[in-house]
Amino acid sequence: MSETNTANGQKDAQKVALVTGANKGIGYEIAAGLGALGWSVGVGARDRGRGEAAVEKLRAAGADAFGVALDVTDDASVTAAARLLEERAGRLDVLVNNAGITGGGPQEPTTVGIGRMRAAVETNVFGVVRVTNALLPLLRRSPSPRIVNVSSSVGSLTLQTTPGAETGPVSVAYAPSKTFLNAVTVQYAKELAGTNILVNSVCPGFTATGLNGFRGVRTPQQGASSAIRLATVPDDGPTGRFFDDEGEVPW
Repeated sequence: MSETNTANGQKDAQKVALVTGANKGIGYEIAAGLGALGWSVGVGARDRGRGEAAVEKLRAAGADAFGVALDVTDDASVTAAARLLEERAGRLDVLVNNAGITGGGPQEPTTVGIGRMRAAVETNVFGVVRVTNALLPLLRRSPSPRIVNVSSSVGSLTLQTTPGAETGPVSVAYAPSKTFLNAVTVQYAKELAGTNILVNSVCPGFTATGLNGFRGVRTPQQGASSAIRLATVPDDGPTGRFFDDEGEVPW
């Protein structure tokens, strides 16, 4: 396991993170941000070639990055990723569940195909559970483990039912999948209460990425900022909560 010098001159084990869906967009910038803090960062990507290209770019910028071939919807792929992290570092300090899809459109509930809903939940919810459970043994070995689930304010039932709140178009696949993810975050926090594992949801805001055809008004760097903050909160930080750049988001 690699080591890094801390500010007081003592040697501590270098912190290790895994970011899923990290070959581009917000995930890439989360990886870059953690790498800039001196962390060793696993770049999770379904496409091995794109993942390695992202790793090369991160390394060129000075980050200690490594590729993790990872399809969050595939049991064998997740098991292999956990094995790689076990062999490389022996523990995991932060897991950022960033990989996600919209499910495609349109998503009006009266006409949507069930397959579209199923695809969104498979990646955005079941994928998070699959990866988190596979990596929990490694997270438990960290002195300050953190789990950050990248959600969206469109998953807030409070905002969805608030007149005048901006929650995007009618969406019966993507938005409810994020509501589901937020509920899953709460349940993890409840089960892990009393441990040192802090788990939270985060909304990156309307960020210009391939997920929305680059229509967003925030840069990927801006979108990554809240996730990086939650990945590095102190031991007395929040758990089972939902945040964006402006503070806590209502469920």
